[in-house]
Amino acid sequence: MTSIDWLHDRLAGHGPIVVIDGGMGTELERSGVAMDGDCWSGLAVLDFPDTVRKIHTNFIKAGAEVVITNTFASGRHVLGPAGKAEHVREINTQAVLLARQAIEEAATEPVAIAGSLCEWSYNQNDGEWSSPEAAGRALREQASLLAEAGADLITVEMAQDTVLSPVAIDAAAETGLPVWLGLSCRRRTTGARLTSFDHPDIDFEPYAAAMTTHAATHENVTLINVMHTPVPDVTDAMDIIRKSGWNGPIGVYPESGFFKMPNWQFVDVITPEDLVAAARVWVDTHGVRLLGGCCGLGPSHIAALRMAFNS
Repeated sequence: MTSIDWLHDRLAGHGPIVVIDGGMGTELERSGVAMDGDCWSGLAVLDFPDTVRKIHTNFIKAGAEVVITNTFASGRHVLGPAGKAEHVREINTQAVLLARQAIEEAATEPVAIAGSLCEWSYNQNDGEWSSPEAAGRALREQASLLAEAGADLITVEMAQDTVLSPVAIDAAAETGLPVWLGLSCRRRTTGARLTSFDHPDIDFEPYAAAMTTHAATHENVTLINVMHTPVPDVTDAMDIIRKSGWNGPIGVYPESGFFKMPNWQFVDVITPEDLVAAARVWVDTHGVRLLGGCCGLGPSHIAALRMAFNS
């Protein structure tokens, strides 16, 4: 595992903004990889490793300084209901290896690997996996596998549930690696309040306050990201996070388009130029220290961010 002191320094404000990659799952779709009805992109590491590696490589060549492993949907709580539980170790280990190989192939500067961990499961109402105890076991196992394989940090992605998000944060923090917390929200109608991304009954403001408080109990939670959140909702989400008491660095990697299981719908995807314009506001008004993309955003978006903020 390489030292990422440079990354901590940059997030703390010493030097240019950190640029990360874009949406791996949606780039797999663009490359013709079929998504699974239960675990979305979770099996691609096994079935299409060369494509996963190539996408990492394309993002690095576009200017990404952090690549996120294709493990968003690769915990036992996701693979188990999909009938693929026996592949949990293989998929998570291989995902880190593919990211490392892409770095060795394409990087001309330091690039860190963020191991993706997520509470999300399409089958979350499945009796075997619906409890926080079961999800916690799966998340701790996955976090440990990612750390063992050589991830430089763990990024908790698409945190949005009052019960499961603290479990995911704890699982990531137990590795001892730096942890990034990614909160997801959206506004369902114009003028409506922000809610948790998939849970319209969860108001984002008290949720974010609770997660910020919980994250503060772990010294190795070093960054909060607003991620997998529509671009128009990002600024208000950051206002809420700051109001909740988070004084550390904030990052943004939004989504564009929408999801209809098992495929991303590439509808009205923001242009790279418009993403840069939005990002300038986030940087100027909220001091954002990390920029990238989530679902729907590809290498051209990352290249535009790199050129605008870290050329």
